[in-house]
Amino acid sequence: MAETGGIAADRLRSFVERIERLEDEKANLAADIKDVYAEAKGAGFDAKVLRQIIRLRKMDQSDRREAEELLDLYKSALDME
Repeated sequence: MAETGGIAADRLRSFVERIERLEDEKANLAADIKDVYAEAKGAGFDAKVLRQIIRLRKMDQSDRREAEELLDLYKSALDME
């Protein structure tokens, strides 16, 4: 294993190549997700609302409840209800 300045070049190259492959996969997945949102929009769904739903579904139920309560409180304070 060649070393340059104390760095194992082969090991470093392996990490860089793995990261590059994962970045490519991530870009492909992002494109696929974009396509699904476009398909949903074509079917009459609002992509912005779908993104909110996805974000909310990722949250723990108690965190989601707290966020919704805060949103309601803020809206009430601003006379938005």
